[in-house]
Amino acid sequence: MSRIGNKAVTLPAGVELSREGDVVTVKGPKGELSRTIAHEINLTVDGTEVSFTRPSDDGRMKALHGTTRAIVNNMVEGVSNGFKKTLKLVGVGYRAAKQGDKLVLNVGYSHPVEFEAREGLTVEVPDSTTVTVEGISKQFVGDFAAEIRSVRAPEPYKGKGIRYEGEYVARKEGKTGK
Repeated sequence: MSRIGNKAVTLPAGVELSREGDVVTVKGPKGELSRTIAHEINLTVDGTEVSFTRPSDDGRMKALHGTTRAIVNNMVEGVSNGFKKTLKLVGVGYRAAKQGDKLVLNVGYSHPVEFEAREGLTVEVPDSTTVTVEGISKQFVGDFAAEIRSVRAPEPYKGKGIRYEGEYVARKEGKTGK
């Protein structure tokens, strides 16, 4: 069983955490994040340590305890360091380009696929087969990267598609001729 909720979150220098009712706000050098958390979980700030306690040991409270701690830890990490996802385009003629604030993908369709950069996210195209998504919210960075990947997920026969950097794509053998 997980004991994540019992670990304290350490606040780096320059990061402030406050709670008003069910809303936790974290301010740091990269920005500010707010999130509603479960009111049952008690949050205690003691200097640079934030600890979490639960009222009982039933299954729901244990789950909320660990989840709340993980969410607050990701908020602290985001406002101090930020999050980054890198995607690779694999396939002949597959390429990405940035036109203004739009991301344009050519991935084997009869038309280019365009994405508007969302508020709070930075999309960069360092080269024609690499796309990086950066931001302070782990959820928003992951969601946007998953949306880009879903345009052309990697297929197992030739390995073509959009994949995360370092992602392993299980390859399959093709048809065997008689």
